[in-house]
Amino acid sequence: MVRLTLLCSAAVLLALFGLGPARAQDRLPEVTDSDRALLKTLKPNHPRLICGPAELARIKRLVTTDPLAASWRDALRSHAIRLLKLPPVEHVLIGPRLLDKSRTALDRITMLALIYRLEGDRRFAERARDEMLAVCAFADWNPSHFLDVAEMTTAVALGYDWLYDFLTPAERTTIKTGLVSLGLHAGRDAYRKGPSWVRATHNWNQVCNGGLLVGALAVADEEPDLAAYILSMARAHLPLALASYAPDGGWVEGPGYWGYATMYTVLALSALDTALGTDFGLSTMQGMAETGEFRMHFVGPNGRTFNFADGGEREGSAPWLFWLARRYKRPDYAALERDTAGKNGTPFDLIYYLPTGQADVTAKAPLDASYRAIQVVYMRSAWQDPNALFVGFKGGDNRANHAHHDLGSFVLDAMGERWASDLGGDNYNLPGYFGKERWSYFRLVTEGHNALLINGKDQAPRAKASIRLFGAGSASPFAIADLTEGYAPEARSAQRGIRLVDRKAVLIQDEVETTSPAAVTWNLITSAGVTLEGDTAHLSQHGKTMDIRVLSPRGARFESLTATPPPPQNPNKGYTRLVLHLPADVSKATVAIAFLPTGAPLPPSMARVQPLRSWKP
Repeated sequence: MVRLTLLCSAAVLLALFGLGPARAQDRLPEVTDSDRALLKTLKPNHPRLICGPAELARIKRLVTTDPLAASWRDALRSHAIRLLKLPPVEHVLIGPRLLDKSRTALDRITMLALIYRLEGDRRFAERARDEMLAVCAFADWNPSHFLDVAEMTTAVALGYDWLYDFLTPAERTTIKTGLVSLGLHAGRDAYRKGPSWVRATHNWNQVCNGGLLVGALAVADEEPDLAAYILSMARAHLPLALASYAPDGGWVEGPGYWGYATMYTVLALSALDTALGTDFGLSTMQGMAETGEFRMHFVGPNGRTFNFADGGEREGSAPWLFWLARRYKRPDYAALERDTAGKNGTPFDLIYYLPTGQADVTAKAPLDASYRAIQVVYMRSAWQDPNALFVGFKGGDNRANHAHHDLGSFVLDAMGERWASDLGGDNYNLPGYFGKERWSYFRLVTEGHNALLINGKDQAPRAKASIRLFGAGSASPFAIADLTEGYAPEARSAQRGIRLVDRKAVLIQDEVETTSPAAVTWNLITSAGVTLEGDTAHLSQHGKTMDIRVLSPRGARFESLTATPPPPQNPNKGYTRLVLHLPADVSKATVAIAFLPTGAPLPPSMARVQPLRSWKP
């Protein structure tokens, strides 16, 4: 394969060989002795990041003794062979982002480099080298959207480190120059300017600081002052985001961004540990040890998540669970990931793989869980039963990063199907998706969620809602959320309670008191077919049926509406918006709805609607 060469401008050549005066913007901020001391335990040789010689030897043993590890190795090799025929990524933005290309480069480089190191086939190393040379010839890695820089820095750093002995001196120089100039210098400049991600408490912090940290450790022996500065800054700011796991491991950005944030948390911490022998105590922060439990609980029995915020409902693999399992001695985390990944393990599944822990370990977990900081609860009838009853229910904070106006929303699974759905996020390239147009999009506003509407209005954008009471562990667990802030000033009080009655049926009960007579609407998004009959909506999908019955108030009526908003929004094909209209404007109302498998009798405890104040743990 023809080797790519770095296209160097005169300015780059001058800087590379030390010719001409250094510009002020190229100089490092002052690097202190304490910064340099962070690198005193640096392993001098490559590879030293995440998959060093000891880790590689461990993987080689595993693929000869463990059938699952061997199957992942075989699948990765097959994928790597297909990559040989594909051209390297190009500098093409999608909207304002290069992120798709950064992630493609990361996937390709890590897969190709790992398979080369396991099997010694030079074709894979050559193809990974070509990917690195291509991206290092880019004019930039799109620092205006810094996630792009961070992920590309991670990709090139791991490839440079893992393939160091394979690369020629000239190739090392070219790749290292790209990594430093396009990645670490962009990070240095960003730290000087202090963009929001530096001190963010959400995923941008872990991805950007973590990616730069991995890049710095890859070249720390060759660029010690630059690496010390980056490491010092990343180490100082990562705890701001890691604190968001406290107190119990929940993640306010939802399951999708839990995976993204935790990925770069683990990459950063494991890179520190393998390169320096320490993570400086970052892994001891509150909530880190428990965050694998959050992953366990937010996935329903049919493999769909309670995908609040901008997330999809399919769970996907999370190889970071293996690292968490080893670090915190949690074999249940490892069992969970082995079961989830199945035959589709990623390179990092193989790198972090832990064979301990049996599938039945997760069956010992509590059926109900509450995450206090993010105000989300999960309740289910059983573990390891694809037909189990499952409810995810949230209060939350409408101001959280990636949040929707969905206080009080829920999802509901039963009989192997999802009956109440969260549509997740829409296309990030919609005009103003993260700006002034955000609250004009159906998937993000209250109307697009399983939530109440008062006078048809969207919830207050700065509102919070707490789970004020959680009754876990009984035959009929429940949670009650105080949603009042979300409906001010129309509501004096708005409460929603959800109960799993005998863990066989679900009761959704809302109690609303308004400041003046108002139209109250109960809203549901479902992928099921809908047939209306009096005070009952019959749902059906894949030969299974569920009834939604109105217990209160009398005279309320269901209506089946389209869930398709105007283009260019997602048309939400296959989804219906089911709404319940109260018979008249009200100042005070109790809306009680029962979800029952068709033909199942109404449990006696549902026969008479009891006020939420009578619900007791």
